[in-house]
Amino acid sequence: MLKHANESNFQEMTGKGLVLVDFFATWCGPCRMLGPVLEDMANDRDSIDIVKVDIDESMNLARQFGIMSVPTLILFKDGKEIAKTGGFQPKESLQQFIDNNK
Repeated sequence: MLKHANESNFQEMTGKGLVLVDFFATWCGPCRMLGPVLEDMANDRDSIDIVKVDIDESMNLARQFGIMSVPTLILFKDGKEIAKTGGFQPKESLQQFIDNNK
């Protein structure tokens, strides 16, 4: 199941374990294409949480992590940023990105 984070619960949601954060915008075409891929991954993988952050609702988070374009995906491990990628990607590419960086 995908989770949604905002400025008030972001630290709590990314503080433990492996967490993939999708910084997205509702008006972004590639973001909308990525949604079902992430939903599918969230249902397949128990070893990682997938959290979505709407950059228009959480501008300070977007600024804090230097989000210049959406979608931007950041992989966190125990609250620390360990890898970043951007743009639409198929499920296989995202799984490889996670596996290569955990």
